[in-house]
Amino acid sequence: MLRPTGVVRWALWAFAGFVLAFVYVPLIVVGINSFNRDRTFGWPPAGFTTQWWQTALTAPGPREALVTSVYAGLGATVIALVLGTLLSLALTRFDFFGRSVVNLLVVLPIALPGIVTGLALQSAISNVLTPVLGISAGLFTIIVGHATFCIVVIFNNVTARLRRMGTSLELASADLGAGPWTTFRRVTFPLLRSALVAGGLLAFGLSFDEIVVTTFTAGPGTPTLPIWIYNNLFRPTQAPVVNVVAVVLVVLSILPVWLAQRIGGREAGASRL
Repeated sequence: MLRPTGVVRWALWAFAGFVLAFVYVPLIVVGINSFNRDRTFGWPPAGFTTQWWQTALTAPGPREALVTSVYAGLGATVIALVLGTLLSLALTRFDFFGRSVVNLLVVLPIALPGIVTGLALQSAISNVLTPVLGISAGLFTIIVGHATFCIVVIFNNVTARLRRMGTSLELASADLGAGPWTTFRRVTFPLLRSALVAGGLLAFGLSFDEIVVTTFTAGPGTPTLPIWIYNNLFRPTQAPVVNVVAVVLVVLSILPVWLAQRIGGREAGASRL
């Protein structure tokens, strides 16, 4: 394996450091400002206080938005786990006409701009769900909207695991007389379990901080945490609380991604043994 020379290596380190600083320094500033005593966020901070954290914890708006985000993330993750797993099994284990087209349609939502998906979903809500079924924009439509792209995360995770594990164990189970359901329950599902957990955590994190699709699918009384931040971003009286809520949003978004990475890394290390 080729190793970069000293100059190239330092240049790569410098570029990586610049990119990381560009991404994470603003987040650090937001975290510091959440304790800034100055309401106008003068820099450097004149002093530090936990007043804004106490205000955020007692304010009803951020708490209700947090609950909505959690419900939306859990609902979208459950739908994505079921549909994404079934689609992956169908497209990986069976050969049928149009399989490549279906595969493209499954992964397409993650590639489409969020505003396009949001407009399409808003049109469906206005023209179909509300007049025909009586379902207006709210938590249900948020969950469905988030599930459209969360399915892709589960689908990719499960597909990668199915291709890596092959079909030998499933064929052996069938040769021993086990039916399809028994084979799935005792062979396939245990081997997929870590991939499902990692994919579910990633899907929840993706749903939890989504704002573009949520803007088009949320009703006026169901703001998620990102929507609440956006709506209060330019209100001077809410600015300190917005920083606190932003810090909470970042932490709660990082945790599932970190856990998914740990699970995926542990599984990859075990597969090499």
